[in-house]
Amino acid sequence: MAKKNYDDLAKQILDGVGGKENIKSVTHCITRLRFKLYDESKADTDTISKLPGVIQVLNPNGQYHVVVGNKVEDVYDSFLKVSGLTGGGEVAADDDAPEEKKSAASVLIDIITGIFGPILGPFCAAGIVKGLLALVSFLIPGFDETGTYTLLYTVADGIFYFLPVVLAFTAARKFKMNEFTAVAIGLALVYPTMVALTGGEVLGSIDLGVAGTFSWYATFLGIPIIMPASGYTSSVIPIILMVWFASKIEHWCRGWMPDSVKMFFTPLLVMTISVVVGYLVIGPIATLITNLLSSLFQAIFNLPVVGSVVGSVLVGAFWMVLVIFGFHWSLTPIMLVNLQNLGQDFILASMVCHSFALGAVVFAMYLKNKDENFRGIALPAMISAFFFGVTEPAIYGVALPDKKAFVKACIGSACGALVIGLSGAVCYMMGSLGMFQWLCFIDPSGANGITGMIWAIVACMVAAVVGFVLEFTTYKPEEA
Repeated sequence: MAKKNYDDLAKQILDGVGGKENIKSVTHCITRLRFKLYDESKADTDTISKLPGVIQVLNPNGQYHVVVGNKVEDVYDSFLKVSGLTGGGEVAADDDAPEEKKSAASVLIDIITGIFGPILGPFCAAGIVKGLLALVSFLIPGFDETGTYTLLYTVADGIFYFLPVVLAFTAARKFKMNEFTAVAIGLALVYPTMVALTGGEVLGSIDLGVAGTFSWYATFLGIPIIMPASGYTSSVIPIILMVWFASKIEHWCRGWMPDSVKMFFTPLLVMTISVVVGYLVIGPIATLITNLLSSLFQAIFNLPVVGSVVGSVLVGAFWMVLVIFGFHWSLTPIMLVNLQNLGQDFILASMVCHSFALGAVVFAMYLKNKDENFRGIALPAMISAFFFGVTEPAIYGVALPDKKAFVKACIGSACGALVIGLSGAVCYMMGSLGMFQWLCFIDPSGANGITGMIWAIVACMVAAVVGFVLEFTTYKPEEA
């Protein structure tokens, strides 16, 4: 099938946001074109919202979002072509343009989405492969000892193991520094010799209670090199902080260093200072932050008797609300921290049901509403939610405009999350969403087998049934 041409839609969106000269930058996530505009008052939101192919226009956290659904990559490519933007759509900011004031939450969400958004596709793909391998290993004893398993596992685990290197590249783009200097810093963080240090003799330790035990295995000019027991492979926060720090050094060096030596002396200083300070200062501080975040969520989920239930229901009930405002991205680093430190995550497990509750609500509306335009939006939105866990089309195109339907989807999601909390099911890896997320509940160690996946399926079915029944028995198309 030939690739559909979205050049006309891209041109209309470009005109709608005020033209190329009004764009600071443009990126995309799973379903949205994400703009930073110089003057949002120049954007014609009403006109863009009515374009065929546009689901919704939003303005969360200081960004201008045009929701187009699963075709976002094709629309994005067309947008770059018709607009003439290059380098991932980034536009050099005007130094004389006034800086807009943003809340701390807006800045944080903007940074997280900018860093994690570009890697989401490969990240989910690797998670699916890891889940399938866990399932096959459970069904076929000894498969995990074969060369076939080993080769495929490199596909599944490579991006997770070298995650600091991947994040270094995307963080460099976000913080506007040389990407390959940042990659060199990320490589130093996962360098085999440094990783192997944690398997040697412990020279000293400090026990900080809930913040964890900090040990060092070597020194630098007499200063302890404190590292997590697993090193920094698969870590998240340390490399982001290191690249931010490195960007400040690089910008400073560019300001005074002569052009004749800038090309090699700038990365020399940036890499050396960043790696040394990263290992001695930033790494331990980042580890402290991650341990405290993990302990906080553990404390909530480990409350006597009701902890897992309360935590799961809260995540399940409000996950789609977080999606609307883009705040769900703020939980991504915490999920990764839990997977690295604990080998499992309860937040990721608790949100597994939301897409099934939403899909079922949309399905109920689809059955009762005979309007062809509505059904044309609802059917693909429902399929996207059920199978792939991509909920923005269903949220913005169907449920949210109805308001009551959105609330019923949240109730269904909370009921499914209740089953997750009662069963104690957790995710052992980060993969895709929708049905493919069930694979993430398979215990790779084999201790719990596919019990978690069975509970996840039951929970999703509960969420779907509750959502469907609530909507089908109350929905009146003529009043919507």
